[in-house]
Parts: sequence; structure tokens; C-alpha cells
Amino acid sequence: MTSGPALGTPVPPLTAPSAPGDAVLVNPVLPGFHPDPSILRVGDDYYIATSTFEWAPGVTVHHSRDLVHWTPLGGVLREARLLDLAGRPDSGGVWAPCLSHADGLFHLVYSDVTNLAGAFKDVRNHVTTAPSLDGPWSDPVPFPSHGFDPSLFHDDGPDGDGRSWAVWMEWDHRPGRHPFAGILLQEWDRVRGAVTGAVHRVFTGTALAHTEGPHLYRRGGFHYLVTAEGGTSWDHAVTVARSRSLTGPYEADPAGPLLTSRHHPEAPLQKAGHGSLVETPEGEWYLAHLTARPLTPRGACVLGRETALQRVEWTADGWPRLAGDAPVRGGEALPRTVVRAPAAGRPVPPAAPPAPAPPRPAPAGSGGPEALVSADSARLAPPWSALRRHPDPGWLAPLPGGVRLYGGQSLGSTHGQSLVARRQQAVDFDFSVRLDARPDSPLTMAGLVHYYNTTLWHYAHLTWDEELGRVLRLGVCAHGRYGEPAAPLPAGDGPVELRLTVRGAEGRFSWRPAGADGGGGGSHDGAGDRGADDAGGGSGAGARWRPLGDALDVSPLSDEGATRGDPATGHYTAWGFTGAFAGLCAQDLTGGRAPADFTRPVYRERS
Repeated sequence: MTSGPALGTPVPPLTAPSAPGDAVLVNPVLPGFHPDPSILRVGDDYYIATSTFEWAPGVTVHHSRDLVHWTPLGGVLREARLLDLAGRPDSGGVWAPCLSHADGLFHLVYSDVTNLAGAFKDVRNHVTTAPSLDGPWSDPVPFPSHGFDPSLFHDDGPDGDGRSWAVWMEWDHRPGRHPFAGILLQEWDRVRGAVTGAVHRVFTGTALAHTEGPHLYRRGGFHYLVTAEGGTSWDHAVTVARSRSLTGPYEADPAGPLLTSRHHPEAPLQKAGHGSLVETPEGEWYLAHLTARPLTPRGACVLGRETALQRVEWTADGWPRLAGDAPVRGGEALPRTVVRAPAAGRPVPPAAPPAPAPPRPAPAGSGGPEALVSADSARLAPPWSALRRHPDPGWLAPLPGGVRLYGGQSLGSTHGQSLVARRQQAVDFDFSVRLDARPDSPLTMAGLVHYYNTTLWHYAHLTWDEELGRVLRLGVCAHGRYGEPAAPLPAGDGPVELRLTVRGAEGRFSWRPAGADGGGGGSHDGAGDRGADDAGGGSGAGARWRPLGDALDVSPLSDEGATRGDPATGHYTAWGFTGAFAGLCAQDLTGGRAPADFTRPVYRERS
């Protein structure tokens, strides 16, 4: 295998040429953990729905008017009746949603995976509808659950008959058979909310195998089936098949994948696959697809799987291709980092999310304090998520400029964690918060966590020591094995500030007293570039940051670090499908629900 550049290292340009004044979009358009994009246009509004796995609220949606600027609307599955994630395994929960629109309603189809290790996949697929993305969402009804990655196709175009069709991949656990058994199709009765008629096996895939993520489209007398193949790692790809008849047979594109980076470790966008198509009002086409940016060539993807957009053109004989300015290497089209935007040069309508919508957060990485809850305190504000449960006064209460968490279960639990976190969206960032907590037992903890899953995390936290009193400890969990690489530090009384500084594969925790005035708490003052032992004294903003342990390797907090198995046999005991988060959490293993107050959280990306 030829080696390629690390993330941030110059590479041969994969940017789209554009005329002066042309608008461009920069990939990934949704950085950080935003996999399996389902893109939809309703009028002048574009939406992308992405997988959320064990994180709540379920199914993150972004909105745009130009495909360039995207506003997070948060997760739409915000109630336990829509999604109950208690006990879901790491990387279980919500897989590959499909967002569509018919009869004046949004239709959301999603998988809820309760088991994914070994030969079996235990999955329940559901569909729910709503007049707007803010709800109210109907009670979910069952969708075919022979496998995962379900989607809906509404044949409501100029040549369509108005019927809807359920599409999904089938999983086969039997020895001697490929587990990705093909794409199935069955009519969906929108009035009854149920499938009807025969099940059709319409596609068994190409030699790339691992055929999943199906989406159907109609254009120019053909039905087009867009699928993901090759597995959601380095061999990932988007393939296209077509048929004159909706129920097949479908012929795979003889030119091969529409998109892949499988043979090109030097490409800045890796794992390119799992795509969906959208047509603009002017008749231009774009492909939303999954991608990843490893820290080193084919190395750790700490940011998880992200969402990118590519421009698509159609050949004279009716096959989709990446636009003519896309790079082709070895006969395969590679994803671009910079892509010409739709109708380049025309005035873009002012971006305005559809009403009603949650308040817009501060721009990601801007360095200002981020709101943790919405204005009505009923939900987490974008870009925050909770782990396996929805906000509830029993464990979370809003504070001015922050949140109070009541201590829950340990970071290793799949039930009842009191944790809120936001995606890591850049390889270089600082994250800080002001913490006021008074633990009185070693079983009571609160702090700042760099989190991948229940078995992989780094945790700077306040707790109690029988000899030292209130202390700061640094905990590291590596595949369930817990250790503390630094001695506990006496923390005295009063609130403290905690900070996580990440530069590529290196992460450092530091702290300082916050001061009695409540100031500081998230003030970086450029400190992230000066290291953990910053000049200054006293307490609060401007005080010296004190190191908490040595630098840690953050590369295990990644998809690659989480995945455990044998590629030769195909037997895996653990999967990593999410991405790293920076979060705030509190534990009380005595059951006493000890409170911890977090204020002025600041996430700041470093260029």
C-alpha cells in the first residue's frame, strides 16, 4: 500500500475549478460525526438527516437554502415514545435514517439496533411522520425489519403513479452465506401505514459486496437504485444500478462505482460511500455521501464519519457521474474537498430555517460560550447530545449559562448516564468549562470527558479522597481497562475550570481555580496555544492553567480504535461507528444524585 499524507498535510489538489464569483462548498459540509446522509429538498429548502446511534435526540437534521451553509436543527426523535435508547450497545441505536416528503408530511424511516456483535443483527425499523421537522411526530409504526438501512421511495414525479415503496437490505446470519443478502422492495401503503403486496429482491450487489444503504429515484424512464458497498471503511463506495421496471431486474453501472476512494490512501477524503441524491430547482444534481479524514494515512478517524457533497452530471446514455471537473484516478472518481455550488453566481436567498425551529447556536468553533439548552428549556440546544436518554428534570436542570447534572451511573454503563456532549469537529480544538461540585465520596464524580464509547474515554474529574479531601483525578479507559496515569491533585474548595486541549493525536487536560466572582469559566485568552502551564497566577480568567497529567494519545478514541475483530474471518465483537465527543458528566454511584453545576462551556477550533 502506498502511503499518503496525514490530515492537514498538503496533497495534490482535489478542488473544483470555478469562474470568478462562483460560489463553492467546502467538504465536509457537516464535519465531525454525521454519517449516512439522507438528503432531501422540499421547495427551496434542503435537509440532511444523519445517523445518531446511541446518542439522543435521535436523527440529527441540518437545513440549507444553498447547499453551502448548513444550520443544525438538532435531533428530531426527542421523546421516549419515538426512541428509547436505554441499554443500547455502543454503536447500536439509530442507523441510517431516510427522510422523505409526501402528502404534505415529512416521513422519517430509521433503524433501532439492539444487538450488532457477532453473526446476528437485532433490528427494529420504524416510520414516523410530521407536518414539520419540529413535529408533532406520529407514533412510530413498524417497517420491514429483515435487515437495516430502510428507506422510502415516493413515486410522485411527473411519470410516477403516486405509490410509495419500502426499500431495505436483508441480513443473513447463516454460515456459508454472505450476510449482506441483497436489497428488498415492497409497496408501502401510506394511508394504512403498512406494507402490502409481494416482496421483491431487486439487487444482490456487485463484486464489492456488503450492499446496503439503498435509495431509489426515477429519472428519464429509469428507476435508479443507489447503494453503499464495500463496507463502511476504506473500501467503501457508492454504486448505482438501474431498471426500466421498478421491481427490477436492476443492472449495475458497467463503469463501476459512482464514487470511492478505496485505492487512494493519499486522498484527503477517505471511506467515501453511502450516498443519496438530490436535484436542485434548476435541474442540477448533487450527491451527499459519507466520508472520513484520518489523522494519518488509513489511520485513526477520531472525527468519525462525516458528510460531504459532490456535484453530479448525467451521461448521454443516462448514467450519473461525478461532475466533469472531478478527479479520476485509476478509472475511479474521487471525492473533492471543494465543489462548485448550485447555480453558481446567482443570488442566494437569505438562509432561514423553517418555522418553528430551535434557536441557532453560536457558530461551531467560534470560541463563544455555547447554550446547552433551548430557550424553553425543554430540549438540548444544537449541537449538544445526551447519551441514551432524553433530557429530564430527574437528571438535568438548566442554569443561567449552563446546566446542572445530577449524578448518574458510571461512564461504562448503558443506562442512566448523566452526560451531555458535543461532537469533536476539528482535529485541533480547545474545550473548557467552569465546574462547581462538592463530592463527598470516591463514588461521586463530575468533570470533563473526551468520550468515544463506554469502553474508550479520557476523564478529568473532581471527586473525593479519604486522605486528601476534594481532588482532581485523570481517568483513562482503554477497552474497559481503567487506569489513572497521574496522581490525584488536591483541588481545595470552590469552583474550578477544566480544559481539554487537543492537537491532532495528542490531548492534554489542565485546570485552575475559577475564583469566587464566577468569572473565567471558558475564557481561553489564547491559552490553548501556550500549553498547559500558562503564565499567570491567582484564580479565574488569566490565572495559570495547571497540567493534569501528561499528554494522552487520543487516536484510540476513534472508529478504528473501537472496532475489534478478525477481518480474515469476518467475526467482530465490537464496532465503532460514531466519533469522539467532548462532554460534561456527573456520576453518583451511591445513588444519591449529587449535583454538579457546569457553566460557560466553550468549544474553540484551532486552525
